[in-house]
Amino acid sequence: MKAGHLVFLMLMFSLMAFFVVTFEKPTEVQALMGEQDKSSNGIKEPCSLVLEPVDKKLKNAKGVALVYKVQLNPPSFARTNISILAVHLPEPSSYGDYDSYEGFAYIPEEISWRFKLYPTAEEYSPSWAGRFDLITADMKNAVVQVRLSNGKTDRLGPSVLTNTISNCK
Repeated sequence: MKAGHLVFLMLMFSLMAFFVVTFEKPTEVQALMGEQDKSSNGIKEPCSLVLEPVDKKLKNAKGVALVYKVQLNPPSFARTNISILAVHLPEPSSYGDYDSYEGFAYIPEEISWRFKLYPTAEEYSPSWAGRFDLITADMKNAVVQVRLSNGKTDRLGPSVLTNTISNCK
C-alpha cells in the first residue's frame, strides 16, 4: 500500500510538472495539444491552484489542486475532478482530536464535497494526496481547501490550506 501511495504521489508531481510547462509555453503546447477547454464559468480547464496556509506561521505548508474534466464512464457526460497534493503539514493531532486531512471544496450557500487525503511514507512528514471525480456543478465561485479530519468520528475540522477557484491558472 505504501508503494501505491508513492506511485500516486509521483503521478501527481508528473501532472503538476506538465501543467507548469503548459502555462509557461502556452503557444507551443496548445499547438501540440489543442486549445484548453473553457467552461461556462470562464475558468480554463485544466488549471491548477496553489493552496496557501490559513495560519501564516506555517511557512512551509503548501498545496496544489488540479481541476479538470474527466469522463469516467462514456457515454456519460464529463464531470469535474479536483486532485489535491499537500506538503509539509503539521501532524493532524497537533491541532487536537484529529488524525488525518481531507480535501474539501464548496460553493458558498450551495454545495460542498469532501474526500480523504492519504499520507505517503516519507522520512519526516508525509505528503497528503487525494481526488474527487464526480462534481457536476458549475465551479465559478468554488473554494478549495485542505481541512483537518477525525476519521473515527467523521468530524471535519478547520481549514489548514485554502484558495478560491478564481485563482486557478
